[in-house]
Amino acid sequence: MQKTDDLTAQQIENLPIDISSNKLLDWLINRRHVDPKWQAAALTVREKINLAIQDMPEVDEIKELLAGTYINYFHCVRIVELLKVSESGSKNIFGYYSSQRMKDWQEIISLYEKDNIYLAEVAQMLIRNVTYEIPALKKQTAKCQQIQTECQRKEKDYQDSAGAAKAEYHAACRKLGIKGEKVKRELLEKVKTLPETFSAITEKVVDLSHVMEFYDTFVQFTIGSCDESGQSKIEVLPMLKFILENGNCTVYQWQTGKKPKSVEEVSLSFLEEEEEQKEDEIDWGDMDGGEADGIDFGITLEEGGSEVINFDIEVADETADNVSLAKDDGIARGTDSFTLLDHPPTRNNFTNDLLELEAFLMQRINEMKGTMDILSANQFQSAPSILQMKTSDDVSAMLVKVRSVLKYLTDSTTQHLLLIKSSPKYVDRLTESLKQKFILEEKMLASKEAVHQKSLEYLKEEQLIQPKIDKLVANTRTLQKQIEHEISTRYKNRPVNLMGSINTI
Repeated sequence: MQKTDDLTAQQIENLPIDISSNKLLDWLINRRHVDPKWQAAALTVREKINLAIQDMPEVDEIKELLAGTYINYFHCVRIVELLKVSESGSKNIFGYYSSQRMKDWQEIISLYEKDNIYLAEVAQMLIRNVTYEIPALKKQTAKCQQIQTECQRKEKDYQDSAGAAKAEYHAACRKLGIKGEKVKRELLEKVKTLPETFSAITEKVVDLSHVMEFYDTFVQFTIGSCDESGQSKIEVLPMLKFILENGNCTVYQWQTGKKPKSVEEVSLSFLEEEEEQKEDEIDWGDMDGGEADGIDFGITLEEGGSEVINFDIEVADETADNVSLAKDDGIARGTDSFTLLDHPPTRNNFTNDLLELEAFLMQRINEMKGTMDILSANQFQSAPSILQMKTSDDVSAMLVKVRSVLKYLTDSTTQHLLLIKSSPKYVDRLTESLKQKFILEEKMLASKEAVHQKSLEYLKEEQLIQPKIDKLVANTRTLQKQIEHEISTRYKNRPVNLMGSINTI
């Protein structure tokens, strides 16, 4: 029976003491290990420590203990041990140290041990580290990592946006038929290709002769009449017919009916201007060109390189004045020297003729594919063979040819070039639109670099914080073991375990 009781007592002595780390100070006060008013006495100890550290020997380990560390009781004990070595020469014959340094630190330890002040202070330090200091640093690290992640995402977004802006810029340049290296100069050079476009249009008009004949015959048969000589009284497609017969001649020939003896071409000096360009930079040209009188326009380049052009153009027709006021000496001057397709009023007449022809063919196709009534069938029985022999497929083929000519004039690049030739200010506006697309890419790349630098800054901050966390965790673990040992000595060396949040740091 006695043996059983002895074993039970032994088991009880080996039972561990588990203490919540957050309640450690309360646990020490409740069990009267420390005085509830320990903080007042601790302040006195802190003052003495602050004075003592002003005069310390040049010992490396002591320097490490004092550098960036909140001095506690266990540090003081270690300092005294080191002073016993450095101050060994001050020991008298009775075994006492005459060194004031040693006396100061021994007094500090005595004050700490009185009423176990040191135990309360290190308990409070451990609670503060576990509850506030370490979590705050970890939260700061998490914030740095979050900002880095956001910056990396924004970097990708800005890079994608820069790539899209670059693609849009080059797409717009391709649509205008330029490389985009010397923008204004390339646009002005492109204007010089308009005569080639006009020649191609003139060649295409030749293929429309039978289409015009078909339309003219239809009009004369349905609503036309003839004069005494048998000629039609209704004139259709006058400009189209004139260009078919005479080609893209001068306005003078259109107005007078005769070829000019000579042509004094209008010099457009802005088409010849040369711009200096710095190496590796896009030449945007002189953006301060003047605007031609009587012309107002607007332009924007939308996403994907598509254009929206405001064709609000007012051009004074000086042809009549030139003919009526100036003596006809057979020389084409001013606007009379322009070709029909180069001069806006006559070019508009030409375009209107093509649109009229297109509308007729579309309507005729619809009629021919539909069910004709008896009256219409009887009416076309007496029609000329050119009207009776054409099928809907034939008329559709005519429509394709008309639209192929219209395509030259309605092409966005051609429209831009015509407007550039009409006004030097227009090329500046068009260049500025392209420049904005190019600048957008630069802005996106600059923004990408800015967030990249921000990411590096927070990475550096994280790298500075992490060693602090590691050191603080290590010091807290050491403090935990020291506290557990001190409490254990007061309970016959029973195992002591600090539990709770301290195990999650």
